[in-house]
Amino acid sequence: MARALGWSESKLSRIETARTGISDTDLDRLLAAYAARPEVRTRLRNLARRGRVRVWWTPYRSSVPDPYDEYLALEAEAEAMGEWETQIVPGLLQTDEYALAVIQAGAGVRDPQTVQRRLALRMARQTVLLREPPPELTVVLDEAVLHREVGGPEVLRRQLQRLSEASLRPKVEVLVLPFSVGAHAALPESFMILEFAPGSRGPVVHSESLTGGQFRLKRDDVQIYREAYDDLRRRALSPDDSRALIARTGDALR
Repeated sequence: MARALGWSESKLSRIETARTGISDTDLDRLLAAYAARPEVRTRLRNLARRGRVRVWWTPYRSSVPDPYDEYLALEAEAEAMGEWETQIVPGLLQTDEYALAVIQAGAGVRDPQTVQRRLALRMARQTVLLREPPPELTVVLDEAVLHREVGGPEVLRRQLQRLSEASLRPKVEVLVLPFSVGAHAALPESFMILEFAPGSRGPVVHSESLTGGQFRLKRDDVQIYREAYDDLRRRALSPDDSRALIARTGDALR
């Protein structure tokens, strides 16, 4: 490829290993040489443009795994997000004390400065819900999330109160999947489906593990997650009944 473009191999290597940026002209030459599809060209040009901008999470990059950086970019761009969570309250709806307890319990997180940077990043992420226009956020929570005493009973009680308040926002929907539902299609994992403006990019599914996040972009894979998520929403309690259950669970912690 270097010979085909008349470049030195070191130049191509520096671009491929992210030791140097890439100009629009060089990117266009690479895209042509690789015969990239139109949608791929659009996505890579957008990535290159974003790469030249100092994004808001730059100060926190050293404290999170590399794939998380891409997730933050997608979250900031998404028009709609649908999340299924089996263990904890989603990060966009966490209180600072609840988030701190989650981060401190994380595997491999021991340095106090790293803990504080991750906490600050998580709180800063929540401003995505305040942008104009705000994204649509739909969250389906396993009932177990309401009972797991992350940080202790008082921390959980205040978190459930925040959750109830968040569910009253115009573009936020919080649904609870009760224990009585039993087995369902999404038992194996928690995940987030991110949707974007028409013509910008296709939907993306993101799930987290102990060693970092995983993205699924293939249409068939995304469709499987969509069908599972639609099934969860149908089986979950209504928004009002979910809010009532959250309130009762919180009151029981007093």
